[in-house]
Amino acid sequence: MSFSQLGLCDPLLKSIKEKGYSSPSPIQQEAIPAILTGRDVLAAAQTGTGKTAGFALPVLQRLAAGPKTKANHVRALILTPTRELAAQVETNIREYKTHLRLKSAVVFGGVGINPQMKILRSGVDVLVATPGRLLDLYQQNAVKFDQLEILVLDEADRMLDMGFIHDIKRILRLLPAQRQSLLFSATFADNVMSLAESITRNPIKLAVTPANTTVEKIEQQLVAVDKSKKIPALTSLIKQQKWQQVLVFSRTKHGANRIATKLASAGLPSAAIHGNKSQGARTAALKAFKDGSIKVLVATDIAARGIDISELPVVINLDLPNTAADYVHRIGRTGRAGAAGQAWSLVSADEIDQLQDIERLIQLLIPRESLAGFEPNQPLPETKLLPPKKIKKPKKAKSTSSEAAGKPQRNGKSPQRNNSSSQRTDKKPQQNGNDPQRSGKAADSNSQSRPPRRRRVNPQAKRKAVEA
Repeated sequence: MSFSQLGLCDPLLKSIKEKGYSSPSPIQQEAIPAILTGRDVLAAAQTGTGKTAGFALPVLQRLAAGPKTKANHVRALILTPTRELAAQVETNIREYKTHLRLKSAVVFGGVGINPQMKILRSGVDVLVATPGRLLDLYQQNAVKFDQLEILVLDEADRMLDMGFIHDIKRILRLLPAQRQSLLFSATFADNVMSLAESITRNPIKLAVTPANTTVEKIEQQLVAVDKSKKIPALTSLIKQQKWQQVLVFSRTKHGANRIATKLASAGLPSAAIHGNKSQGARTAALKAFKDGSIKVLVATDIAARGIDISELPVVINLDLPNTAADYVHRIGRTGRAGAAGQAWSLVSADEIDQLQDIERLIQLLIPRESLAGFEPNQPLPETKLLPPKKIKKPKKAKSTSSEAAGKPQRNGKSPQRNNSSSQRTDKKPQQNGNDPQRSGKAADSNSQSRPPRRRRVNPQAKRKAVEA
């Protein structure tokens, strides 16, 4: 099948040819015609399968014949969980729309907001955004949604894992009820399905690969090693294999810094990328990794989202992730767009439970290799393949559905909050000392001498830390 058979217009076909795309991937074959119909779409697609083009191309075509965008308005909104992914998606859109008179922009935190406000002033057709910065801009009246036609949630499973559900709900309340909604996720987990039911109407459901599976062309290996010897083993492995470009995953930010420092001292140019790094440092590290200035990029799960490097040969898990689904996301950084790739995991005996969960999810016993000189003193127990977990059908979240669709609540009031409560901070109401659920024993014993202590509730602080 060719792209011309999918119903795309000539300007887009010209851009596709210039990009060197020969034939559409399975998700593109399914998603592009479905989105062009104007229906809502719920799609499960692994990272590296071409899903960005799967939604970006038809969205651009649907916008091409539409009206001119008004000042500060947007016509299509694409939400992503991280800055790097937002930047990558907008870069792809900019390349696809080369021969169309459409304007795109990307906004995310960690950088100045004023330049972003200036870009939005004349209106944009496609806005790619992280949830927090989008709410910042709305609070300052820099972005409006009266003209919004299409909403895309990219990597919805990751956004939910990162705690963005409350921000997403706040954003949904700002959008027109009449819109096309597209949700893309690597998995159809329960929380993803609940979100999908709340924001889509009779969606076309697409799943081009079995849920929660790993890309078949990725060769996976496991090396048993003592926890204290992991960094020396990593250094030895990279040197033995003579890898020139390696993405290493660490579970923590502190660990990522320590690993990068140790590798650099061993003669392997390395850099760390994580949420505590400034946006400038993250961008510089990623650029150096892409151009070969550094051999090893050490990343946390969150920071690695959006790292899109063609033909990245190797991914190494120095620590196994806390959740099995994150393993799928991690190794999906290699083996992209049909290319081959390798995924290695250095596993210590205390990670046996995480290993068992991963193998149960991917339905594969990962082959074990030995690394000379690093045989573990504490052997890694053998595992057996357990049957996959049964996923219960999620119940409909009625209240969420009414909020997301913009329908009136039972009390007849509009779900749109008043000015004070619709601000981006969206804090829970501060509770005074007369609230019996709040004051407790402290209020009973000391209410005459001093007012009860107020505890600040600031969910945005947590969200900002995660998004960073």
